[in-house]
Amino acid sequence: MTAPAAPRRRFRTASIVMATAAMALTSACGAGAGTKTDTAYVARDVESLYFAAKDRLDRGQIKQAAALFDEVERQHPYSPWARRAQLMSAFSYYAARDYSTAIQSAQRFLAIHPGNKDAPYAFYLIALSYYEQISDVTRDQQITGQARQALTEVVRRYPDTAYANDARLKLDLVNDHLAGKQMTIGRFYQRTGKWLASTLRFREVVDDYQTTSHTPEALYRLTESYLALGIPEEAKKAAAVLGANYPGSDWYEKAFELMQDKAPDYV
Repeated sequence: MTAPAAPRRRFRTASIVMATAAMALTSACGAGAGTKTDTAYVARDVESLYFAAKDRLDRGQIKQAAALFDEVERQHPYSPWARRAQLMSAFSYYAARDYSTAIQSAQRFLAIHPGNKDAPYAFYLIALSYYEQISDVTRDQQITGQARQALTEVVRRYPDTAYANDARLKLDLVNDHLAGKQMTIGRFYQRTGKWLASTLRFREVVDDYQTTSHTPEALYRLTESYLALGIPEEAKKAAAVLGANYPGSDWYEKAFELMQDKAPDYV
């Protein structure tokens, strides 16, 4: 899997959901945005400040919008507008690809307003912010693991929402990505003759990521590793599972040939 190209292909769905939610947040405050030339840190009434932020966001001045939404909360912390501004600030940071700040802002919103009707959106925004940072499988996968956890949380908490539907689609990619990382490490261990270590990696793919595209190869690699370790009984089990689930695959054909060559008594 290549670097962020795959997540970007699915960004359109996320953008539709995000945009819909953002429109709901802004429209909930009513119309009347001004066209003033506003600057953060200038004291003003809460509505003027909020709509100045919204106007900046509508014009694509995302970082300025985020700063102004932050100002709404700073200058008017007990106003109902402050709650809306918190989440719009998080959205603005996400749109500006400042994902760490977006996560912090959304988490702060949830800490202050855990039961708010917009909590699903905040959880989804956190998940997307992790998801957009997924790198290629040759790098550390901490962010990918965090994306998986956050997406799973969206599905668990809000299973019947559009956010959960999109999260499920993204979880498939995230799991494939994490499985790919284990495969990369397992193949490295094979090349260096560390057969026991390789079996642990391939076993994890089979056990924890069995619905991903990497499972057939993982079963074949398990067959290889078990044979190298001198335990043909386990190799036979891995090859049998491969044959039962992927009978027409190239990986099964290779496994069958390998067993015939290295352990003919077990075929």
